[in-house]
Amino acid sequence: MAYISIMLTTEEIERYKRQLVLKEIGGEGQQRLKHARVLVVGAGGLGSPLMLYLAAAGIGTIGIIDDDRVSIDNLQRQVLHDTVSVGEPKTESAAVTIARLNPNVETHLHTTRLTPENALDIIGDYDLVADGSDNFPTRYLVNDACYFAKRPLVFAAVGPFDGHLTTFRSFENDAAGVPRPSYRCLFPEPPPDGTVPPCSEAGILGAVAGVIGCLQAVEVVKERLGIGESLVGRLLLYDALQTRFSTVTYAWDPENPLNGRNPRFSDLSHHRNTMAIAGA
Repeated sequence: MAYISIMLTTEEIERYKRQLVLKEIGGEGQQRLKHARVLVVGAGGLGSPLMLYLAAAGIGTIGIIDDDRVSIDNLQRQVLHDTVSVGEPKTESAAVTIARLNPNVETHLHTTRLTPENALDIIGDYDLVADGSDNFPTRYLVNDACYFAKRPLVFAAVGPFDGHLTTFRSFENDAAGVPRPSYRCLFPEPPPDGTVPPCSEAGILGAVAGVIGCLQAVEVVKERLGIGESLVGRLLLYDALQTRFSTVTYAWDPENPLNGRNPRFSDLSHHRNTMAIAGA
């Protein structure tokens, strides 16, 4: 494997020594992380803790896609940014923070919206995608693009006092030859317009996004290293008010239009008339 040739420097060995002593990671695992290319969709409430911990863990390349700018009301939960960065593109603010935390990490900035026209080119340049977007059109687009690009997707979402997290590898079959589920198996249709208020209306406790974003970083590392039990086919639920975690299982839906028995989608063209992407 190519990552074997990417040796750790003396500084990196010192930096990551608490991970290097983990038998599940060790030197070879740390080199895999150094060689990894992860795309993060959204540099906001979920993307902030996610990218901080991916950078701290030594992910070699982090791609950041977001077309929004930092505003002061972001700072209550988007801890990747600070007061000085208000008004700056979130991608640039994120890159500055990551460089301060770990200069060994390379950042690739995509200061644009993810669209049906650019999604496959952008996603195809990475090993794995972590979706922290805040709107349903983007989530369905990311899901479908990851399926066509054959890229694992670690997905997370949050509400005012709750969140959920799962992993999709819908381009694969399980040991029995059954396709693995996608986002469309879990959520066949987006909710009707107006039924799920945006964060600006519903509100959110910032630390809830921190909890879910940190868990998302754990799952990214696990997927990249192939350790532990994957969240494929399992949805992790967090209820902050009840201080409760629970897990529910879900399965492939043979009627879904992406990888069902009679798929209707062969590319991303079905998104072109429906995309109204909010800032990620």
